[in-house]
Amino acid sequence: MLGIVAAIVLFIAFLINAADLSTNDVFTSTNVMLIGLALLALHVSGVGGGWATRGRRR
Repeated sequence: MLGIVAAIVLFIAFLINAADLSTNDVFTSTNVMLIGLALLALHVSGVGGGWATRGRRR
């Protein structure tokens, strides 16, 4: 799930950079890209991978 969110955030950063949109200091393309890379790093490390399934004990 975090991988998909990271892809969306990185795509938004690309659009901000490619369209040369003027945004405020918080939502510059570099800041949005860094947020996307942080989400991607969390995804690769295993955070947000889904529910852990446990087998039934009898």
